[in-house]
Amino acid sequence: MNDTPNPPLGETVQDPPRGFMGRVRNYFLTGLIVAGPVAITFYLTWWFVNWVDGFVRPFVPMDYRPETYLPFAVPGSGLVVAFLALTLLGFLTANLIGRSLVDLGERLLGRMPVVRAIYRGLKQVFETLFSGNGNSLRKVGLVEFPSPGMWSIVLISLPPNPEVATKIPSQDEHISVFLPCAPNPTTGFFFYVPRSKVIPVDLSAEEAATLIMSAGVVQPGSDPQKKIAALAATALAAKKAAGEPESAFSRRRAKAPDKVD
Repeated sequence: MNDTPNPPLGETVQDPPRGFMGRVRNYFLTGLIVAGPVAITFYLTWWFVNWVDGFVRPFVPMDYRPETYLPFAVPGSGLVVAFLALTLLGFLTANLIGRSLVDLGERLLGRMPVVRAIYRGLKQVFETLFSGNGNSLRKVGLVEFPSPGMWSIVLISLPPNPEVATKIPSQDEHISVFLPCAPNPTTGFFFYVPRSKVIPVDLSAEEAATLIMSAGVVQPGSDPQKKIAALAATALAAKKAAGEPESAFSRRRAKAPDKVD
């Protein structure tokens, strides 16, 4: 019979390194932890710069390209051109003439059946994400999903429009939420839930994305266990305040001891 106590749920036990090979393994893993994120960050940045350069460079005349006068290509020149062009476009759009041209272009796109729906949807997404005026998809909450006693991190969006709200068979006020999937938070589920069923959480969208991408390995905050316990306690307190009965899963988790001997 094995008398060694089991580790607490959610924790892992690592054997201490033994001998020379154990120290080499620890040094290698430490170097990997330090160099891995830096290398991936530089790679993604380099890929993005090259992608923008490849997209913008064909629109720049040869006389204005740095490689015309230098024996080597200058990475990032297309990114600078794109930044200046977008800034100039925003400046021109801010005046009366620019707004008139934009309105004319939108009216032309509005006459195209397929392009109209794509343009309007993309415009609303970009205005929501980059305008900085709204809070859509910037607030984080908890929703009891996919079954009672199981909670999922969601990004809180806007209430449904009147056409959708009137079709929902409930008198409660609903709100739209996006449930990202691990490890790719850009994919997930979009659904409407009653506002009373969404529990706000004191997390930023970036912290929630990190939590989801790492599948819970990287916890926001200095004390991961306290953070998880606080989230669970918040969800349980909100459910009790709503007068709903606790699920069997919640009761078992509340009665379960911290350690199993």
